[in-house]
This record gives sequence, structure tokens and C-alpha cells, in this order.
Amino acid sequence: MTDRVIDSNNVNVVGKVHSSLVFSHEMYGEGFYSFDLQVARLSDYNDILPITISERTLVDKDIKVGTCVKIEGQLRSYNKYVNGSNKLVLTVFARDMSLNEEEEDVRNPNQIFLDGYVCKTPIYRSTPFGREITDMLIAVNRPYNKSDYIPCIAWGRNARFSEKLKVGDHIKIWGRAQSREYQKKLGEENVVTKVAYEVSISKMEIGENNNKEDKGAEKI
Repeated sequence: MTDRVIDSNNVNVVGKVHSSLVFSHEMYGEGFYSFDLQVARLSDYNDILPITISERTLVDKDIKVGTCVKIEGQLRSYNKYVNGSNKLVLTVFARDMSLNEEEEDVRNPNQIFLDGYVCKTPIYRSTPFGREITDMLIAVNRPYNKSDYIPCIAWGRNARFSEKLKVGDHIKIWGRAQSREYQKKLGEENVVTKVAYEVSISKMEIGENNNKEDKGAEKI
């Protein structure tokens, strides 16, 4: 059961440590740290992804800003109480990390696979430049009756296809984890820049047992 759930959420990223390690929390006597990882795209843009890692994975590793590393893990979500409301927070949970001498040698430094269920009605839209986009929220089950809720974006023909999906549909997704800046207006004059984290879909397919009840396919 555990292996099946882990196989449903796989992330592989290679990049440079972008910020210093900061203590995050402790669970069952095990300490966890967080830092940001800069991951290059094919374009000149870099994604800055939040990483969570156990102190046990950090043993014998000299990690500092600028160090090139390869991380294998899962994209996880949790709710954080901010300003009176719950906020969905994403992080790459590192199950393994190794030093990577040359970041440039990696052909695809950002890969993710998700096997989950549509848990909110997809929203189709077009950008001012005419690009078709569909926003989805995918629930991916993991052990101990927990689920991760992952925002995903489909483009072009995938956007048109995913627009027709329904809550409860079983879907498999391949793509990359990305960061995206956006501006939010607070009041009439105050505008702040924020960062959203999501999965940009490059390939998708419908899984078996489609549109069946599942613990991860609840509306939230």
C-alpha cells in the first residue's frame, strides 16, 4: 500500500541552493529544515521551489547557497493559518538528496508525476495573448489517510481536454513543478507581489476506475 501511494507522487529536481537552511519543525524527535532551490527552465527563467528535508538526509552533506544538488521526493501540501484564514502551502519533500557537480549537464532538471483525482471543477480561461489554460486541483493520496492537494495548469489541447473533467475523475499527470509571480491588489492603491506554486502539465491521461468515489476526490 505504501509503495503504491509513494509511486503516485514523484518529483525529481536538479538545481542550486538559493537560500540558507532554516529550521522548520520537529516530528517524533526528527528535525526538518527548509530552503529554496533554484531550478532552470529551458527559457532564461528560473523556478524558485521550496524544499523540506530531514536532518537525517542532511548528514555528511555540506549544503550552502550555490551548491548544486539533485533531489528526489514528493510534492506535498498542507494548510497554514494566515490572517484569519487557511492557506494551501506547497513544498517539495526531499526523500533523498545528492550533490550534483554540474547543473548544466542535466537535460531535464525538473520532472514530476502525479496519479490522483480531480477534486474541484476545472476552470477554463484564456490569457490576454490568446493562450488556453485550464486550472485544476488534483488530490493525491498518501499513507495514514492523508492527501496532498496540488494546483495544476494545463495548456492548449490539454486545457480543452481537461475542461471537461469532473470531480472524482482519476487522472495521471506528467510535467514540472513551477513558481509563478503574480500581483494582488490590497485596497485601492496597495498592490503586493506574491508567488504561487503549481504543476505545469506536459502530458496527461485518464486512469482506471474513473469518476469513482475516493477519499482524495472530495471538494475542498
